[in-house]
Amino acid sequence: MARTLPLFPLGTVLFPAGPLALRIFEPRYVDMVSRCMREGTGFGVVLLVEGTEAGAGALTTAAVGTEARIVDFDRLEDGLLGLTCIGAGRLRIVRAWRQEDGLNVGEVTDVAADAVQPVPDDCAHLPEALRRLYRELGPLYERVTPDWQDAVWVGNRLAELAPLEPAVKQGLLELEDPLQRLRYLAPLVAIGTDLLDA
Repeated sequence: MARTLPLFPLGTVLFPAGPLALRIFEPRYVDMVSRCMREGTGFGVVLLVEGTEAGAGALTTAAVGTEARIVDFDRLEDGLLGLTCIGAGRLRIVRAWRQEDGLNVGEVTDVAADAVQPVPDDCAHLPEALRRLYRELGPLYERVTPDWQDAVWVGNRLAELAPLEPAVKQGLLELEDPLQRLRYLAPLVAIGTDLLDA
């Protein structure tokens, strides 16, 4: 069933259960945040493929994104609004348009969540590598509850943290098989080394 959500095109990919920090200053997004918080709704984070988000011209985004839910906000030292968001479910954009105030909006449908499943034996080194990295990630990840045994969760965290091009991360987000996502990432993490050193 389709629903309407504000869209936030970015040069990055948000994965389900992953954190996202944003600095908000444009009136259209301040209004969007106020509305989301008032109505208890989220907004869609979608990868910007072509064009500039801040410009008035046409832009192209990926067809699949992730709904972001605001979990915290504060006024930053520079006067901007700081948001902490967590990725909820994936969504598919049916159609998108730009409102008169410049806010991008989309008619979206929800993409089915990946089924929870154990990390397969051939990827057993990945949760431990991710554990080591987790100790260094800082406060943004304090709101992300670990699930070291779930192949979906481990794959999503590796995908968002790996030094990959945004288009590759987008492809990983769109994969329907979480084990395929995990096995794509597995060679990037050599057994016995710190994550992403390989």
